[in-house]
Amino acid sequence: MADWALYKPVLAALALPPVPFLLLVLVGARLILPRRGLGWLLVLLGVAGLWFSSCEQTALWLQNGAMRPPPALFGAEQARLASQGRLYASQARRAPRAAVAPPAAIIVLGGGLERLAPEYGVAALSVGSERRLHYGVWLSRQTGLPLGFSGGVGWAQQGGQVGPGEAEIAARVVERDHGMQLMWQESGSSDTRENAARTVAMLAPQGIQEIVLVTDAVHMPRAQRAFIEAARRALVQNPGGPIIRVTPAPVAFWRRGERPVLDWLPSRDGMAHVRDVSREWLGWLAGA
Repeated sequence: MADWALYKPVLAALALPPVPFLLLVLVGARLILPRRGLGWLLVLLGVAGLWFSSCEQTALWLQNGAMRPPPALFGAEQARLASQGRLYASQARRAPRAAVAPPAAIIVLGGGLERLAPEYGVAALSVGSERRLHYGVWLSRQTGLPLGFSGGVGWAQQGGQVGPGEAEIAARVVERDHGMQLMWQESGSSDTRENAARTVAMLAPQGIQEIVLVTDAVHMPRAQRAFIEAARRALVQNPGGPIIRVTPAPVAFWRRGERPVLDWLPSRDGMAHVRDVSREWLGWLAGA
C-alpha cells in the first residue's frame, strides 16, 4: 500500500488539468488527416478545455457547485466556542492545567512544506499552510481554546531528503512568531485520511469532545468527512470514549474579482484553483 501511495502525486498530476486536454489536442491533431472532422472537433474541445480550466470562473463554479464548502466560522458558533474557552480557562485556574480536559481542540491541517526556504535557511511551511496556521492562531486567541497541528510529510515529499515534518515546523513558527505553544502535534501523517485517524486517536483518550477543524474551504468537505469517519471508528473501538463533534472552520474562500470579465480569462491563479478543486473532487469520489 505504501509503495503504491508513493505514485499518488504522479497519477494525480496526470489526471488533473491541463494534461487531459493536452492529450485531447494531440489525439485530435493526429486524426486531422485520416478523419478531418473528428480530428478538428477533438482539437477544439482540447483548446476549450485548456482555456476554461485556466479561468477563475471555472474554479468558482466547481468550488460552489461540486464541493460546496461550509460557511466561515463566525457569529453564534464563534461565540459558543469562546464561552467554552472562558469556562476552560476558569477551570484551569482552579486546578492543574493538565488535569482539566479542554472542551474542544482547534486543529490546523498542514498543506505542504518547503524543504529549504532560502530566506530563512531552514525548512518552512508552504504559503497555504502558513495561512491556515495564522487563522488557527487567531481563532485560538479569539476563543481561548488550545491549538494543535496535524501534518507530517506528504507523499509528494517522500523519498527525498529527510527533514522535519509540518507539525514540527508549525510548532517552531507558532512559538517564534506568535509567542504561543501548540498543545498537540501530529507529525506522522501523509494525507488527509491519516491526518484524521492519527489526530482522533491522539485526542480521544484525553476526553476531547469537539475538534474545530481548520483547512482551506475547498479541502474542508473531504477533510470533515475523514474526521467524522475517524471519530465514528474511534467510538466503535472504544464505546466508552467521547463522542467527538467536528466543527468546520474553513479559510481561503475563492471570490469573484473586482472586474468579473477577468475571471473568464486564463490566469495563473485560475489554473491553480481549478487544479486544486479538481484534485479535491477526485479525492472525494475515491473516498480519500
